Amino acid sequence: MRELSTNKGIIKIREAKTSDAPAIIDYINKIGGESDFLTFGESEFHISIEKEEEIINNALNKKNAVFLVAEIEGKVVGNLNFSGGHRARIEHTGEFGVSVSKAYWGLGIGKMLIEELISKSKELKIIRKINLRVRTDNERGIKLYKKLGFKEEGIITRDFFIKGKFYDSLWMGIEID
Repeated sequence: MRELSTNKGIIKIREAKTSDAPAIIDYINKIGGESDFLTFGESEFHISIEKEEEIINNALNKKNAVFLVAEIEGKVVGNLNFSGGHRARIEHTGEFGVSVSKAYWGLGIGKMLIEELISKSKELKIIRKINLRVRTDNERGIKLYKKLGFKEEGIITRDFFIKGKFYDSLWMGIEID
């Protein structure tokens, strides 16, 4: 677990627990309306508590998955979910999604979550490549990913369709050795 003291409280980065399921669902439904850079919108996360518990439990029991939450005073304010491939030839690689509640942007939470993913990947020794997709107009996100060592690998055209407009994504990755 990582901790950082900020003016908004102590940020704790830790592995998700099945008991976090209700808070994670509430968090995801809230942040969907805070940014168009996410792959979902407000209240588009239609998963039951039982299904979310299953997702968390699967991540905890899978050798190439990481599910993290960021919390301040027990409140979920960020999360990261990484899952590697299901077959031997691709189990070393996977993709993650990361998000932070808008009220907590600029505190370094996203950076901490990704750094923890990279650290855990080195510990697990099975995750050798971490991938992500980011909208090409998300300059803050791209800058952070590059700062953490991710490299641009290609463009995915028309990857998002939001409010009648298409957006391209940048495919990025980092090799873990």
